[in-house]
Amino acid sequence: MASNSVDAKMLTKMFLAGAKNLESKKEWINELNVFPVPDGDTGTNMTLTIMSAAKEVTTLGDSTDMKAICKAISSGSLRGARGNSGVILSQLLRGFTKVAADFDELTIPVLVEAMDKAVETAYKAVMKPKEGTILTVAKGIAVRAGELCDEGVTDLGTFIEECITYGNDVLARTPEMLPVLKQAGVVDSGGQGLMQVMAGIYDAYCGKELDLTIQDAPVRGASAGGGTLSPNLQVQADMEIKYGYCTEFIILLSKTFNIKHEIDFKEFLESIGDSIVLVADDEVVKVHVHTNDPGLAIQRALKYGQLSNMKIDNMRMEHQEKLFKMSEKGQMQEIPQEQPEEQAAAEPPKEVGFIAVAAGDGMAEIFQGLGVDFVISGGQTMNPSTEDMLDAIAKVNAENIFILPNNKNIIMAANQAADLTEDKKIFVVPTKTIPQGITSVINYTADVSPEENLEVMKQEIETVKTGEVTYAIRDTSLDGKEIHKDDFMGIGDNGLLAVSKDLFQTACEMIDAMMDDDVELISIYYGADVPEEDAEALCTAVEEHYSSCDVELQYGGQPVYYYIISAE
Repeated sequence: MASNSVDAKMLTKMFLAGAKNLESKKEWINELNVFPVPDGDTGTNMTLTIMSAAKEVTTLGDSTDMKAICKAISSGSLRGARGNSGVILSQLLRGFTKVAADFDELTIPVLVEAMDKAVETAYKAVMKPKEGTILTVAKGIAVRAGELCDEGVTDLGTFIEECITYGNDVLARTPEMLPVLKQAGVVDSGGQGLMQVMAGIYDAYCGKELDLTIQDAPVRGASAGGGTLSPNLQVQADMEIKYGYCTEFIILLSKTFNIKHEIDFKEFLESIGDSIVLVADDEVVKVHVHTNDPGLAIQRALKYGQLSNMKIDNMRMEHQEKLFKMSEKGQMQEIPQEQPEEQAAAEPPKEVGFIAVAAGDGMAEIFQGLGVDFVISGGQTMNPSTEDMLDAIAKVNAENIFILPNNKNIIMAANQAADLTEDKKIFVVPTKTIPQGITSVINYTADVSPEENLEVMKQEIETVKTGEVTYAIRDTSLDGKEIHKDDFMGIGDNGLLAVSKDLFQTACEMIDAMMDDDVELISIYYGADVPEEDAEALCTAVEEHYSSCDVELQYGGQPVYYYIISAE
């Protein structure tokens, strides 16, 4: 017969069962996506979050120390948190364990107090809490738990079962609270994830035979088809070229650029690089420089006018490819050298560094070309964890670091990493799209404080409209438009902008919906699945249709989204 209280051993079993049950349902939860796109990741994010905690719990073995188990659950979920749903789940667990850690046995009154604290903590973590989400489901469970306690319920099995029943009722009502859920015909995916955790918890309490084995997560390696250099060859690839980026552009002058300005600008370029060519006439300035921070050259150039014919090549990457070929032919002997990270740690920190999240090799190169120090591989299809953010922060040798999440589902994890960082000042720019991230970096000015830069960046990203073209994975209806499986969809900042059977048509209709009289620049980033000639055809069509706008085409290499397009 099950006990009417939960000791440390039972809490471990119940928690692991909840984690495993969520893991088994993650793909189903992923499909509960408002937009029928192939990147639903709520189930994955919540699973990775709770599994991070589960791994820490299993390292404790047969520990019966409630405090140690609660600490493992809290710290593991906090550092492993991914996506908004994962961060909220980690905060629920953090609040719950804060109370539970002070007791050897969790009785119904203690559980009620812990659940109240869980909800309070989670709501505080969200800047603008929305009802009809995982928060609402958690709050409903906590409220019902309090009522059951007040009603004198003493049987813990009945208590948990009643809480789950009420939680499912609240979940079923989430479409009435969020019209977008009702329109898509789904319940809230985060709330559904929480209920799967609760179902696993109840199974364990009832003594159901469960497999509670927690597998280690696969180690991230090189991408499929890619190779890696041995450590010493990698060092040589990084070390042999002093300045990594060949940077070229033309300044279309809008301000005075006299001999003094030319001398000052050249001296600045010499301070950040070499191989400098600077040719000026009355209207344009041609610039060429090899530097490790192209963004600095670009920022200074923007003081004199607009930029054109921008070209940034990663010379280290080109050199690395040569090293690969040489190593394959046995033409190169490895020479032990100091590791780059050790060298960086020995150098004094610079004042400001940048971290960006991006998916696609082209997108990573764009950010690196703009001076971003570290690009975390991820985005809509794989949200980086708080731990990933902390690792990136540790690798950037700067006193002040700007993080560009570039996705609304990554901002909370970035904020959580900022809260956990003590030795550096972290500024999270709330960028929700890749184009917003690019605009943020371009608008950074070295002459003002990080705080002032943050405010400018926040203002500038509001001027950027973003549209993304992908395909539908199921039939549905959204924003008054019928969507069928495999249709192409153009999704804007606030909803569905276009849908059709033709990719080119969808992209054009989406751009039309994004345009207004204030738009001066249209940037098109084409993905890994788009042939270059198709992207060029779209660019030409847009240039002809919007002749008063500048139109830029760049390779992003992003998965899932055929095009990411910005209008600003």
